[in-house]
Amino acid sequence: MSTTIIIPIYNEAKNLPRLVPALLSLALPDLNILFIDDNSPDGSGELAEKIAAENPGRIQVEHRQGKMGLGSAYVLGYGLTLETDAQYVCQMDADFSHPPDKVPELAAKLEEGCDLALGSRYVPGGAVAENWPMWRKSLSRFGNFYASAILSLPLSDSTGGFRMWRREALAKMPFERVVSNGYAFQVEVAYMAHKLGLRIGEVPFYFADRKWGQSKMSLSIQIEAAWRVWQVLFRNRGLRPGGD
Repeated sequence: MSTTIIIPIYNEAKNLPRLVPALLSLALPDLNILFIDDNSPDGSGELAEKIAAENPGRIQVEHRQGKMGLGSAYVLGYGLTLETDAQYVCQMDADFSHPPDKVPELAAKLEEGCDLALGSRYVPGGAVAENWPMWRKSLSRFGNFYASAILSLPLSDSTGGFRMWRREALAKMPFERVVSNGYAFQVEVAYMAHKLGLRIGEVPFYFADRKWGQSKMSLSIQIEAAWRVWQVLFRNRGLRPGGD
């Protein structure tokens, strides 16, 4: 069962030399990596190309002209991956906040019959970084509660970006409807998948704080995510299995 892992990168040069070996060593057959680089000033794109040359046929690097947003990076990655024969499509961050050794558990969830497997910080067995201040832990939990309450989402962690799709489910998603491009993108896509009747499962994991590089989360991103939830609700209220 072939798997492609989509990883948007921006200033992740310190993480890539550690991340790629960790992923390629996983006990998953025919695993490939697709990096989407937004012209990182620290040379992440060039480094990714060098690593790809050292692992021929297993790593692809797509370059964009600048920071164009997390959502558009994933939509581009989905489209490119659906042009291949990949059966499972994983998405994750490059900073080790999403543990590579949990990728096989996401794949196992799909093998159990799910269409979409979510890495979850808020199901039993999951947790967030111990060194997070209380305000950040509270904000993360409230963000999930807020989104789930407004959208009636039966999920414990709809804001996370550690996910794996079954190819057929991903191909059904109407990404042309997506209006979010920041971290609200994750909530919007989860809501659309739920409205389409996809089978969604959650896998617990420990969300570690990044060790190298700087976090890209900001107050403006959090504010955008809060008001986007309402836009997502009204834009997709007619979405249902089989289309609008």
